Amino acid sequence: MLLIFFLVTTTMDVDSGIYRKLPQWMDQDQEPPKINRRNTFIVLINKNNDLAINGEFSQVSELKERVKEFILNPANDINLSEKEDLFVEGIGDVQKSKGVVSLQNDRGTDYGAYIKIQNELVAAFNEMRDEFAMIHFGAKNSQLTVTEQEAVRKARPTLISEAEPVEI
Repeated sequence: MLLIFFLVTTTMDVDSGIYRKLPQWMDQDQEPPKINRRNTFIVLINKNNDLAINGEFSQVSELKERVKEFILNPANDINLSEKEDLFVEGIGDVQKSKGVVSLQNDRGTDYGAYIKIQNELVAAFNEMRDEFAMIHFGAKNSQLTVTEQEAVRKARPTLISEAEPVEI
């Protein structure tokens, strides 16, 4: 009786995964788009869970601000991402980054460390969207209408590329 009671009353947690928009399918005869080295922000996590940003060891606490600086490139620094002009309906002409964050981890990286880095990257893009929304709509991105959120997403897309785990 106790077994039946526990089976009936127990709920099971279901893993929901990580929300990511996957790239479009490419045929084998198609070449992947070329990304200028300048527009690539490389984040590596080794088997000891150490973080390297563009080849330099760094702390997780620095990651969010460095991503924002790279993507926004406020001073048009030649060492940071390039920008392109984009017309976004409901906003007008904006400058969108051509930058991509490339995340790669070692096969021995702890899952917790990987998720911590993922969270920092997503937080950086969310903050950029909130700041952009405040400037153009006077409210945070989450408080905007669906149409306004879509406009913000076009101007500040989440550009994270995940490479296959390797031995780093």
